[in-house]
Amino acid sequence: MVIVHLKQKDESQFLYETTLQTSVDVLIKNVVAIYNGRLKVHRICCEIQELAKHGILYPPEILGLTPEQVEEMKLEDPYEEKCIPSGGFIINQDPIGRRNGRQPKKDMQEVLNKAVKDAKEMISKNLVPLGKLMTLKVVQEALNILKGAVTIVYPMKLPPHDVIRMEFENIEDLTGTQASLDVIDPVTAQLWFCGKEMFRDKIVADYVGKVENCKVIMKLSKKGSGAPAREPIMNEEDRKQMMMHAYRKQEELKKLNADDDDSYLNSEWADSTNMKKSFHGLTNISWRPGKPSK
Repeated sequence: MVIVHLKQKDESQFLYETTLQTSVDVLIKNVVAIYNGRLKVHRICCEIQELAKHGILYPPEILGLTPEQVEEMKLEDPYEEKCIPSGGFIINQDPIGRRNGRQPKKDMQEVLNKAVKDAKEMISKNLVPLGKLMTLKVVQEALNILKGAVTIVYPMKLPPHDVIRMEFENIEDLTGTQASLDVIDPVTAQLWFCGKEMFRDKIVADYVGKVENCKVIMKLSKKGSGAPAREPIMNEEDRKQMMMHAYRKQEELKKLNADDDDSYLNSEWADSTNMKKSFHGLTNISWRPGKPSK
């Protein structure tokens, strides 16, 4: 089996297992599905954290309005009384006015937050150095954990306009958001190996060779973004170690150069014949010519 270490913009994403005979087209579709699935999990996790703090999302006609404006326009949230979290709620107003401020009680908050923690760990980038593979099944399991937690707290389901429910039903609209820029289209996505684009009508073996059991680095990019930067000769940790070694070597050479200084040999105390000169009265002798006698 071929282990693909997938990167996107020089950032590790996950490990994926494939074969030499797998077509590049199938490989691209599979890794893009996992990549976009992980983005979905992260988006849902962020919203569930807000759900645990401030309750359900306001409907579009109320979203962004102040309480005074809502009262003046006589608007009502038809789901405020329908979507009450299990066990009741406490008031915790949303400072940005997106959610209705009906925060689930502590035990239900823990259910939501634990699901978020577990889901993030299942798709974490930290699994790469641990050698753990990522599959679409793992991503789906993470989504199921999140969906199950939301169902426990809101058995009547969230309002149809809540982005969490829309994400679960795959009808989310990311138009105009930063998240839309992160999603990669599986039809136009490009995969790169050793600085070369992998064409969809080829197979994996055409690029990585005939050795079945190997681990390779491939990079995923959007169409038109150009070839990604080549992998550095050494990683950041190795570079730091090399710089530390060079610094220690430099300091050792400085000490050795200081020890090789022989200027002390010109000192009087270092003269091995100093005692002999003292006995013969040869110390403090000036070799300047004396004044001529008159």
